[in-house]
Amino acid sequence: MKNPIIGRVWKFGDDIDTDVIIPGKYLRTKDMQIFAAHAMEGIDPEFTKKAKSGDIIVAGENFGCGSSREQAPLAIKHAGIACVVAKSFARIFFRNAINVGLPLMEADIECQEGDEIEVDLLKGEVRVPGKGVFIGNKLPDFLLDMLTDGGLVAHRKKMQIEQKAQ
Repeated sequence: MKNPIIGRVWKFGDDIDTDVIIPGKYLRTKDMQIFAAHAMEGIDPEFTKKAKSGDIIVAGENFGCGSSREQAPLAIKHAGIACVVAKSFARIFFRNAINVGLPLMEADIECQEGDEIEVDLLKGEVRVPGKGVFIGNKLPDFLLDMLTDGGLVAHRKKMQIEQKAQ
């Protein structure tokens, strides 16, 4: 996990559900390129043509609500989005994001689409040029460890290797 994460902002509002993050018609595949190509299509069909690797999504409340599809954070991650910052996340989306290694932070920040912001996951802060530092909810160390290792599966594999070495 890179920290701090510095990237350009794409703004979305409240109640962004998993159906607009990755529409259901793309769920019949396990091809991450398909998920990446259609990320956020349900709300902005041109999103993946405009977004660049390392960009950051900033949203309002209840980001990732709706169905519990793990493909939603996978689509965002494989589209190159480095981090999602939202006022709040749907619980299942939050955990799925951690599980697949998509960094996120709950924070209420002031910024405009196109701003370049800095998200410091280790401090639980977001820096917005000209607007200051916004304090977010710092992730517990065990979740930061999972993100650092690339998600839950990679983290468990690392732990098993470390246990065998002892």
